[in-house]
Amino acid sequence: MDWIDLRSDTVTLPTPQMRTAMAEAEVGDDVYGEDPTINRLEEMSASLMGKEAGLFVPSGTMGNLAAILAHCGRGDEFILGHLSHTFLFEAGGAAALGGVHPHLLTNQPDGTINLDEIEGAIRSDDIHFPISRLVVLENTHNRCGGVALTSEYTHKVGEIAHEHGLLFHLDGARIFNAAAVLEVDAKDLAGPTDSVTFCLSKGLGAPVGSVLCGSGEFISQARRIRKQLGGGMRQAGVLAAAGIVALETMIERLPDDHKRASRLASELAQIPGVSLAPGTPYTNMVFISLEDQIALSASDIAARLKERGLLVGVTARRSFRLVTHYWIDDMGIDQAVAVFKEVIAGSMI
Repeated sequence: MDWIDLRSDTVTLPTPQMRTAMAEAEVGDDVYGEDPTINRLEEMSASLMGKEAGLFVPSGTMGNLAAILAHCGRGDEFILGHLSHTFLFEAGGAAALGGVHPHLLTNQPDGTINLDEIEGAIRSDDIHFPISRLVVLENTHNRCGGVALTSEYTHKVGEIAHEHGLLFHLDGARIFNAAAVLEVDAKDLAGPTDSVTFCLSKGLGAPVGSVLCGSGEFISQARRIRKQLGGGMRQAGVLAAAGIVALETMIERLPDDHKRASRLASELAQIPGVSLAPGTPYTNMVFISLEDQIALSASDIAARLKERGLLVGVTARRSFRLVTHYWIDDMGIDQAVAVFKEVIAGSMI
C-alpha cells in the first residue's frame, strides 16, 4: 500500500540527492574532530544561526538536554512552558540525568509565556530556593499548533533573562518553518539566545540528526556532555552529508508545506463533524477535532483511516494532528481529504 503519512514531518525519507551525498561523503573520526563533512555541517549551521560554533547530535532531544546540562548544574532550575516539547516529550531527561529542576509556566495559545510571569518566576537569592539559571522557549511551538514565535517576543525574553543573569535556550526544532512564515532570517529568531537547536530530520528531510549552536566555549562544554550521553559518533559524515543537502536545498521549499497545510485545513473544515482548532494551520501542522455527531473516538477514526492508507496523529480522545512535509504533494492532500470524507460520513450518529 502507498501510504499518505501525515503523522509527523519526521517520517520523511532522504531525497535522492541526499542518498548520493551520503554514499560519497568524505569521513573521519568525529570524536577526534576529524570528520570533514561533520565539521562543514557544524560551520554552516552556526552561520545560519548567527553563532560561533555548532555541534551535530543524533536527535533534538539530545541537543536540548546537552544544552540544559551545559547551562545548569544539579539543583539549578530552568523556566519553560507547560506545553513545551522539552517538558512533555523528552522523557524528563534534565531531571533524571542532570538533577535540573523544571519551573513550569503556562503557555499562551500563541505559544508564548507571559513576560511578567517569566520575570516573576526568577528566584531571589535565598537558600531555600533552587537557583534560576535558564529560560527555554520553543519555535515553532508544537503543542500550540505549530505557531511561530516572533523575533520581537524572543528578544524581549532574552532581555529579561540576561538582565537577571540567566541564560536562554531555544528549542528551534522547526525554526526554519518559523522563519519562513514570519518572512525573517532564522538568525533573527535565534539572535538573543545563548544556545539553539534545530532539527535536520523534520521538514528538512534528512534521515538523522539535529545541530546545537552557541558560543565556542558553550559548544566545547556541550561536546563533553554529548560524549557523556553516548552521542559521540565516529565516521558520521555519512549522516552529516544529508544534513548539508537539507540546508542547501530544503529550506526554501518549506512554504510549499505551509500552503498545502492551509488547503488541507480548508477542505477538512468543510466536512460535517470536523472542526479546526483556532488559528490552525500556522505553519505545517493542522489540528482538528471531532464534533458530537461523530460516534467514534479519534483512535477509532485513525484506525479506519489507516485501513484506507492514511496515517494521522491522535493528540487527544477527540483530536488529531496532521503534518505536511515534502513527501506530501497536492495529490496526497486530495486523497487525504477524500479518505477523511469517507470515514467521517460512515461514523455519524
